[in-house]
Amino acid sequence: MINDKGIYIIGAGFAGQMIAQELKRKKIFGKVIAFLDDDKNLIGKTIDEIPVLGPISHFASFLRHSDRDEAIIAIPSAPKERIKEIYEFLTKANFTRIRILPSVSQIIDEDAHLIQTREVDPLDILGRTPVTISLKESLKYLRGKRVLITGAGGSIGSELARQLLSGGAQRLYLFGHGENSIYQIDKELRILQQEGIGEKAIIVPIIGELKDRDYMFYIMKKLKCDAVFHCAAYKHVPLMEENPVASIENNVFGTKNLLDACLENNVERFVLISTDKAVEPVSVYGVSKMLSEKLVLQASKIAEKQNSNNAYMFVRFGNVIGSRGSILPLFTEQLKTGGPLTVTDPEVQRFFMTIPEACSLVLKTGGVGKNGISYLLDMGEPIKIVDIAEQIIKISGFEPYKDIDIKFIGLRKGERLDEPLWTKEEDPQPTEHNKILQLKPDTKNPPESYSELIEKLFPICFKTKNSEDLYRNRDILLQILMDAVPSLKEFYEGK
Repeated sequence: MINDKGIYIIGAGFAGQMIAQELKRKKIFGKVIAFLDDDKNLIGKTIDEIPVLGPISHFASFLRHSDRDEAIIAIPSAPKERIKEIYEFLTKANFTRIRILPSVSQIIDEDAHLIQTREVDPLDILGRTPVTISLKESLKYLRGKRVLITGAGGSIGSELARQLLSGGAQRLYLFGHGENSIYQIDKELRILQQEGIGEKAIIVPIIGELKDRDYMFYIMKKLKCDAVFHCAAYKHVPLMEENPVASIENNVFGTKNLLDACLENNVERFVLISTDKAVEPVSVYGVSKMLSEKLVLQASKIAEKQNSNNAYMFVRFGNVIGSRGSILPLFTEQLKTGGPLTVTDPEVQRFFMTIPEACSLVLKTGGVGKNGISYLLDMGEPIKIVDIAEQIIKISGFEPYKDIDIKFIGLRKGERLDEPLWTKEEDPQPTEHNKILQLKPDTKNPPESYSELIEKLFPICFKTKNSEDLYRNRDILLQILMDAVPSLKEFYEGK
């Protein structure tokens, strides 16, 4: 069956041409009417019998098209500012169906495929243009290896999985405790492979719990992993403030179980995904991530004794735009209902990075990073949350505070106006790799100094013979954490 829908491809370069060829071959998605491009050397010519019209700003407004017709933006190298301009041209031309091909950093195998296109969302036109990294070059160290991703169904884990598809891994293990999210990413990766995207790694979905120590030792022995990217964590700050024991149980002891199992089975590379909330933490979640960082540094010393080529490290960064439960999806949902958009405080600001950029940098760090070294992604300048809210309203064709209101609701438990990315002692230094910084060791708070704290937390999270009065006791847990972490105590008492 042939679809008579007309398709206009914005960009007549390699990506646009590949999309056009695929549409012509499959026929069921519609017919390409024309390319739109700004290149004077292409305008007026035909490519595979498809005319190239331009410039984009001129022709977009004069096109005659039906409501069924669709525009596909196929310029993966374009900065966000240019994408925003093109999007505005197309919306003014009354295109109601606009799709986009991801940026270069997201395109697997440096090829463009129709299946990779998706509807334009605020992520495509907000924030800075991400750094471009060659995945093929970055992922050489994983070729022929067995790679495990924990939290593979989450925002970071699933994007790592997509990018790893081109890495030439022998096996790609997708580990998580939520069957629906693991099912979704497993299905997506298999469809991508069927469409010819990525290499033919064997994909293995695994359902399990990090806090189940016996199971983690069993599964790591069975999988024979070479590299682990640890993305699994409970992360919603207010929710974890209400469930502090669960946060420590999963994030701290789950990480410890995984690390111990990796060490026992001589895993070559271990990369923990960490967060700015681990810096001088003011929430239980922040403490849990700080302790996870310390556990990785402790494990690195054991790993070095086992094999000088092994590398255990963590990569810390700030907020990622569009992650599950983050501010952007919330704003999008609030827009659909007519607002208001809710912001905690007019002065609150955060460092932001796109999920694909963060993941490509994590993968790069995993290859070039050294054992026992802590890394920080260069996040650029912080952005006020209220500014993001105003931009999203404007992008959606409304006027802030007039058509769609912004309501300030106050800071929630465990939140602060600014999130520092490092302590004074860590003093980040540039590396030879763009956007990857190296942190100095925190000599004031060495990893081994937290061993006693972790021991104290164990009987609260896990029932033992003589600790029934401690088991799941959140008040005792909070007191122990406040006694051990001055920043948490100061924040709590200040409240």
